[in-house]
Amino acid sequence: METITSLSNPLVKRARSLRQRKARLESGLFLVEGIHHVGELVEAGWDVENVLYAPELLTSSFARSLLSRLEEKQPVSAAVMESLAEKENPQGIAAVARQRKTRLGEYKPRKSAVALVSPQDPGNVGTILRTMDAVGADCLFLLDGGTDLYHPTVVRASMGALFWKPVIQAGFDEFVSWARRENFQLIGTSAKADVDYQTLVPQVPWILLLGSEQKGLNAAQTAACDVTVSLPMKGRVSSLNLAVAAGVLLYRYALAEETTP
Repeated sequence: METITSLSNPLVKRARSLRQRKARLESGLFLVEGIHHVGELVEAGWDVENVLYAPELLTSSFARSLLSRLEEKQPVSAAVMESLAEKENPQGIAAVARQRKTRLGEYKPRKSAVALVSPQDPGNVGTILRTMDAVGADCLFLLDGGTDLYHPTVVRASMGALFWKPVIQAGFDEFVSWARRENFQLIGTSAKADVDYQTLVPQVPWILLLGSEQKGLNAAQTAACDVTVSLPMKGRVSSLNLAVAAGVLLYRYALAEETTP
C-alpha cells in the first residue's frame, strides 16, 4: 500500500479534523493516538474505522503485532503523523474510531460509580476514569453537559480506561430519579459538609457525586445527596483539584467496601 505523504490527503484531513469538537459531534468519530491507547481500543473491541501509522516511527514488537491484527490500516509519513499528534514526538500510530453512546438505564453499576456535574477540564475527566479503573469502580456518569467525553485530552489522560468503563451522559434530575429507583446511595462532596470523609462507610451500591471545578455542587444538587462529605484543608487552599479529590475519596471508599463484612 502506498504511503501517504500529503498533509492535504482526505483521509489525513478527516483524522486531523477530529481534534475539533464540531467534527466529532457531526461525524460520531474520534481520534486515538499512541501505541498503548490504540492497543486498548482494539483489545476492548471498539469499532475502528481506520488506523494511520508511520512505519519509520513504529519499532516495537508490540506495535508490529498490533498492526498485524488490524485490517483497515494506512501507512503515512512521519511528517503526516506529526500533523495529527497533539504533542511532539508522536509514537507513530493513530486510530479513527466510532463513539459509543450509553443511555441511562442501559447499564447498572453493581457496586460503585462516579457522577460528575458539568466538568470543564478534559484532563480531570480522563484522570478520574483512570482512577476508577484502578479501584474497580463500575462506571462514570456525566451530568448536564460539560467537556466532550471524546476530547483528545480525555482519551489520553484515561490511559485506555475510557475503552473499558461505561460512560453514561444524562441530565441531573433524570439521573437522581433513576438513582433513587435503583436504591443507590448518593455521596456528595462539599466544603461545608459536617461529615469527615474518613468516617463514612458507604452503603453498597453507592455513587460519588462531584460538582464542577469552578462551582462544585449547588444547593439543589447537594440536597439531592443522601450524605455529603468534606476533605480537611489544613493549609491556605480551600479545595483540591477535582481529579485529586475524586482519587482520595475513591480509594477510601473502595477500601471500605472491600473490608466491610
